[in-house]
Amino acid sequence: MIDRFVVARNPDPDSTLPYLLRLPLGDGIVLRARQPWPRTAKVYCHRADDDWPVEPDIVDDAGVLLCERHGVAVELVLDRGRENRSQFVFTRLANGREAIFWQTAKTNQASRPGVRVPGRRASSLTDFEICVDTRERYGFTFKNKPVTITKRALPVGDYGVFWHGALVATVERKSLADLTHGVSDGSFPFQLAALSSMPLAAVVLDARWSAVMKLEAGRGGWLAEQLARLQVRHPNVSFAWCDTRALAEDWTFRFLGAALAQRLDQPDDPTAPRPDRDQGTL
Repeated sequence: MIDRFVVARNPDPDSTLPYLLRLPLGDGIVLRARQPWPRTAKVYCHRADDDWPVEPDIVDDAGVLLCERHGVAVELVLDRGRENRSQFVFTRLANGREAIFWQTAKTNQASRPGVRVPGRRASSLTDFEICVDTRERYGFTFKNKPVTITKRALPVGDYGVFWHGALVATVERKSLADLTHGVSDGSFPFQLAALSSMPLAAVVLDARWSAVMKLEAGRGGWLAEQLARLQVRHPNVSFAWCDTRALAEDWTFRFLGAALAQRLDQPDDPTAPRPDRDQGTL
C-alpha cells in the first residue's frame, strides 16, 4: 500500500498534461494532470499510459492521512498544514470516455458562481421513483416533490429506491414514541441490524434530540445511552433528527435522491435506463 502522494514532471515533452500524479489508492494509480495542484480551478487528469518513472523529477511529495473512494469520488487528505484536502472525481463524458477532475472545496465553489441548490430537486434528479412499504401507515406523500410513488413490500425500511431491481437505499421512519417503545421491547435493535445489511440506510425521526431529554424522569438518560450504544454497534446506519414531520419527509426525499444519484454516476452498466437529470445543476 502506497502511503505518499507524489507529483512529478511528465517526462513526455509532447504531452499537454505536464505533470504526473501517483494517487495512493491500492497499489497506486498514475494520472497525468494539467497542474500540480488545483489552486484556481479544477484540474483535468487522465490515466497515464505508462508506469511511474524509474527516476521521477519530483515537484511535490507528502504523507497521506486519508485516501478513500466514495462512489465516483476519491477523497485525499495529506499530512501537511496547507493544500492538504482535495478530491478526484471519476466520471464519463457523453462519448463514454473517462474524465477525471481534481478539485478542492475552493475551486469547486468557484466553478459554480451564484448557483443555488434547487429547492424541489434531490441531487439534480428531475424525477425518480420512491417505493413505500405496504405496511407503512399514514406515510410520507412527498407532495410537490418530483417523484413517483409506488407501494410494494420492502424487505427492510419504510421507504426505498431500487437500482437494477435491487434495493440500494432505505429509510426507516420513527416517531419518538415508536423509537422509545422499540428500544424498550427490544425490537428496534433487530431493525437496526437489518438496516445495517443495506448498502445505504438511515433512520429519520420527526423530533429533536433535545426531546429525548424531556422524557419522564430517568427515561431520557436511559434512552440516550441505549441509542448511543446502538449507533456505535451499527455505524453505517445514519440517524437524522428532524424537528417536524415535514422536515423528516424532505430529508428522506433528499437522502434517497442522493443515494440513487450516486448509483447513476457509477459506470457499472451504462446501457441501463436512467432517470432524467438537470445537467445544469451538477
